[in-house]
Amino acid sequence: MPESEASQSLKKRFSSRYQLVLVGEGLLVGIFGGAAVTLYRMSLSAAERFLRFITGLAGGHPLAVVGWFAVLAVLCFIVCRLMLWEPYTQGSGIPQTDAEVMGRINMPWHRVMAAKFIEGTLCAFGGLSLGREGPAVQLGAVSGKAVSRGFKRGRGEERLLMTCGAAAGMSAAFGAPLTGVLFALEEIHKEFTAPLILTVMASSVASDFLVSQVLGVSPVLKLVFLRDLPHTDYLIVCALGVVCGLLGALHNKGMFDCQDKLYGRIEKYLPYSRIAIPFAIAGVAAFAFPQLMCGGDAIIELMTSHYNQPLLLLVGLLVGKYLFTTVSFASGAPGGTLFPLVVMGVLIGAIFGTCVIDLTGMPQEYIANFVVMGVAGLFAGVVRAPVTAVVLAFELTGSLDALLSVTIVSIIAFLVANLLEIDPFYEHLLANLLGSTPYDPQSNGKAGEKVLHSYWVGAGSQLEGKLIRDIDWPRDVRVVTIDRAGQEIVPTGSTRLMALDEILLIMNTDTEDESQEWVWNVSRGSITSQNSPRST
Repeated sequence: MPESEASQSLKKRFSSRYQLVLVGEGLLVGIFGGAAVTLYRMSLSAAERFLRFITGLAGGHPLAVVGWFAVLAVLCFIVCRLMLWEPYTQGSGIPQTDAEVMGRINMPWHRVMAAKFIEGTLCAFGGLSLGREGPAVQLGAVSGKAVSRGFKRGRGEERLLMTCGAAAGMSAAFGAPLTGVLFALEEIHKEFTAPLILTVMASSVASDFLVSQVLGVSPVLKLVFLRDLPHTDYLIVCALGVVCGLLGALHNKGMFDCQDKLYGRIEKYLPYSRIAIPFAIAGVAAFAFPQLMCGGDAIIELMTSHYNQPLLLLVGLLVGKYLFTTVSFASGAPGGTLFPLVVMGVLIGAIFGTCVIDLTGMPQEYIANFVVMGVAGLFAGVVRAPVTAVVLAFELTGSLDALLSVTIVSIIAFLVANLLEIDPFYEHLLANLLGSTPYDPQSNGKAGEKVLHSYWVGAGSQLEGKLIRDIDWPRDVRVVTIDRAGQEIVPTGSTRLMALDEILLIMNTDTEDESQEWVWNVSRGSITSQNSPRST
């Protein structure tokens, strides 16, 4: 007994000390990742200012316009060469981060960081309608990988530090530390444990502190909420949720079709030539529709300076921004869609609010409420992360007003988009990156009184990497389905479980408690597995 108590005490002290080490490493990742993303944001801002200066001078001078298209051709060539040099920098970088945390790919952190930084800056200078958040997440994640390699950590802890870096990147990109934490846990790691949450929070807060010291503290959306929407008008709120869900599903459908069908055919015959299309369109937009260029800061400034914009202008900006973003992102150009998504959410909220005010005579100051609801609703409908959507909306505005209405819109948008059976945005991109897994034939189980439970296969857990037949399952527990990156698999004994798989289990009600405890223990992620070095 004394030895057992001493062993338990030693284990507890070791665990506490190890958690302290993890928090320290999380802080370090937050500082490095925050610094990388801060420099990236400054580079993008400088590129956009220079772009608008040059195109402003060139406007009205045919030779100068031709010269600018020649510059765009050079930019396109450089970006293509960098993407050939490091293919993991294509697109936003969030699916690549997901795949790395799952253990499916191995990104060379130094090449990804250098290439992504340069590519993103050149795309911003070219005027492509891309956001900074996806690249920021990837830059943060590879910063976490760099710290892990510097300390010679094992694969399990490396995944955790990459999750910390992803949170730091999102936090620095939006100036939203809680959004960074929730996005990293809800979208990337898909596991909530106390040590993980604490470490990710430390990283996200450190990153936000650094970026706020360099770039200042101000909300992205400077909205003024003069009053709360009356509860008697919440049917209108529900209607906006339905609209956001429909438009979120439409957003994904159009993006997927453009990526898979249009650009897929072009890529088949002329590899990487697809990047030339958004650069060419950006050249036209620079002189015809300059508000559509880059991530959308110009539209945000327009909307926050004066809410009451003409309805036709708002609709035109929304359609133009969506089409340009779709063409830019679906091409595989290095850049994200989250900030353009926020911009489109602002426009949807403003359009919906303008129509409601014109039809009902509602006071004009409610436009701000509809704008923030549009941001949260579209995010929830596209990404299918409603909790992150609510937190993001309020960190972008710096206000907790309209909490109830924003939450309702996010929930309804999430449900409507799911009912339409169109894939969540990042899960579809991840499935494309990894390749869709075919359905396997299903084996039948016994009949009886059963109950269903779902679990996540944690990174570094005892289940990861094992064949289903090699796992000593409790009696009367069967694996029904596996959800892997949005693809549903009907498993057999030869199906191998991967990190971040969501497994649906059926079990007997009379042994449910014991079975659940066993599954929880073996599915829980472990940062010290996967050949982590011993601590001293």
